[in-house]
Amino acid sequence: MEQRPNPDELLAQLNAEESKRGKLKIFFGAAAGVGKTYTMLEAARARKKEGVDIVIGYVEMHKRPETAALLEGLEILPNKTIEYKNVELKEFDIDAAMKRSPRLVIVDELAHTNAPGSRHAKRWQDVDELLDKGIDVYTTLNVQHCETATDIVAQITGITVHEAVPDTVIEKADEIELVDLPTEDLLKRLKEGKVYLGEQAERAAANFFQPGNLMALRQLALRYTAHNVDEKLLSYKKTHSITKVWQTRDRFLICVSPSPSAISLIRAGKRIASELGVEWLVVYVETPAQLRSEDKNRLSEMLTAAEKLGAQTATLSGQDVADTLIAYARSKNVTKIIVGKPGKPRLSELLSGSLIDKLARKCGEIDLYLLSGEAATQGTKIKPAPLPPISWPNLGWTFVVVTLSTLICYLLSPYLAPVNLLMFYLLGVTWVAYSYGRRMSIVASILSVLFFDYFFVPPYFSFAVEDAQYLLAFIVVLAVGFTIAHLTGRLRWQTAAMAAHEDKTSALYALSSDLVKSSYPDELFKIVLRHVEDIFRCRALILTLGADNKLAVRFGEAQGTVFDQKEFAVAQWAFEHAKSAGKGTDTLPGSIGLYLPFVGAEKTVGVIGIFAQDEKQFVDPEQFRILQMFVSQAALAVEGAQLAAAALDAESKIENERLKNLILTTFSYELPEPLAAVSRSAQELLKPENMDDPQKREALIEKMRQDVQRLNDLISELPGITRFLK
Repeated sequence: MEQRPNPDELLAQLNAEESKRGKLKIFFGAAAGVGKTYTMLEAARARKKEGVDIVIGYVEMHKRPETAALLEGLEILPNKTIEYKNVELKEFDIDAAMKRSPRLVIVDELAHTNAPGSRHAKRWQDVDELLDKGIDVYTTLNVQHCETATDIVAQITGITVHEAVPDTVIEKADEIELVDLPTEDLLKRLKEGKVYLGEQAERAAANFFQPGNLMALRQLALRYTAHNVDEKLLSYKKTHSITKVWQTRDRFLICVSPSPSAISLIRAGKRIASELGVEWLVVYVETPAQLRSEDKNRLSEMLTAAEKLGAQTATLSGQDVADTLIAYARSKNVTKIIVGKPGKPRLSELLSGSLIDKLARKCGEIDLYLLSGEAATQGTKIKPAPLPPISWPNLGWTFVVVTLSTLICYLLSPYLAPVNLLMFYLLGVTWVAYSYGRRMSIVASILSVLFFDYFFVPPYFSFAVEDAQYLLAFIVVLAVGFTIAHLTGRLRWQTAAMAAHEDKTSALYALSSDLVKSSYPDELFKIVLRHVEDIFRCRALILTLGADNKLAVRFGEAQGTVFDQKEFAVAQWAFEHAKSAGKGTDTLPGSIGLYLPFVGAEKTVGVIGIFAQDEKQFVDPEQFRILQMFVSQAALAVEGAQLAAAALDAESKIENERLKNLILTTFSYELPEPLAAVSRSAQELLKPENMDDPQKREALIEKMRQDVQRLNDLISELPGITRFLK
């Protein structure tokens, strides 16, 4: 019978693992002035009395004497001064806090945006780095600065909040303490100048600090706090092995478009996922319709934002959005599909059908939800990408093909009816569509009708028509030509999409195949470096730990890139924190390169630096995901090779030790016999009767010589055996 693990041991192990990361406590409020900073400092003073090593990293006092009084007796770190546009800005000095390394740091205003030139763009990133170093943090946050609440706050107050903290950061908080104040008391504090001063207080009272706004924000803050309590309760049940029957959890999917309002849909999805505690996906379906570059960039930014909010993202390719979406939803066991509410019907929707109607008919057991976007962006229309310029050579060859079709029809006109001659024109249209694309196919269809009418329909050499039946033939030819053009364009798009997918699959397969061919870490690093440079068309270098246990450039040409001490510091940060850093990320985005750590199952084995010529190359989540897959595969391969080498070395040492023991045992068995024989012969030789007898004396001396020679032979073999075992 399997023995049940001791719950106390499991809990102790869990606490030991959690202790590696610092604890984050957020003093949470509905608005400024409820007393978050005051309550935080009171809690800090209480911890100080308990003997906790605590320092004040940054506190915004807003010229409040009661807040300043709470700082007395507490160690305060000097602020870091950063000059920006001839203005000196005071910021939290994370380097000083890391060097001081206290048990607890007080850092006010978690949503604050740092001055340009700081290590991180946001203060919550500074806090996250402190937590990674095992330092506890107390901080403050208003509900309007929660990223998924910004849309709701804008609808309630009419004010757009630009500083936001990702909900994933808030969800990781170990404790959230709600600092609440009744609406009447908060308005009274505002009038007394305890929230803002002067004109700022008057503006706040006239706009943000309305009774209705404050009540709504209080409700929102209570909801966030309640959600955090629910999460902690669930964690408590898991920690204490409190089991119960669980139903299969829901999973929902959000379909987005390049419209600016889609970001509101993503934020709403995050709120729903947080409230229900379910997985969620954000998907864009790529169709043959071309997008403008700004729409592509916006779409990439939205998918990246969705990933940061905790969603799984994917870009699908398909002719019909509804069919592609339903097929993907079924493959992922999605139970709910969320789409944006459409605006006013357009002509294209009337002709091709509405996406909502198609999804409603085809989703079956999957629930369908409609959500509205921001009012400010609901009417925004996605403009199609401008058509590429006309290729005059292709246009010329199209004219040549139609002319050749006309010549063939002229030669066969005595033998065929005029209507049958249209088949040769359709053959020419098909050839043009296959060779030169959809637009040239449409041009060929129009030219074919005009040429046929001019040369073969009475009255000849005129565009007039005597028999009205020919008009039907013209319409059919144009319809067939346009259909061929459409199908050809679709086929070309499908071919391009399949080729792109094949390129991704082939690249990953080629990397995996090459990684299998070697078991040496250095060779594996060279392989991944070569593949990254070939596939992504960029310069790259790899840094690993050297013999001195310091990070250094090991592979790649550092001279061909702008790799200085600043870039090295970014790579060092990525290695130490096992997180991506540099250009295109939220950490040190001003760097020249993008740095990804090779994170294996147990340790980080190195860092790869990417220096892309196109700044937006890895903004696309698909491109960045492929790069991450490259790095992950290489990390696991290198770590496996290192572990195999270490195991082989350990096995070799064990074998050598076994041989040494065997040899020592053998020598300990062989050496005593000749030594004892020499000793016995010497004793016999010393006897008077043997000393006086020449024959016995010589016999004993010869025996001693033989035994000594045997002993000498054994000893002479030791150096060779020792060298063999090294």
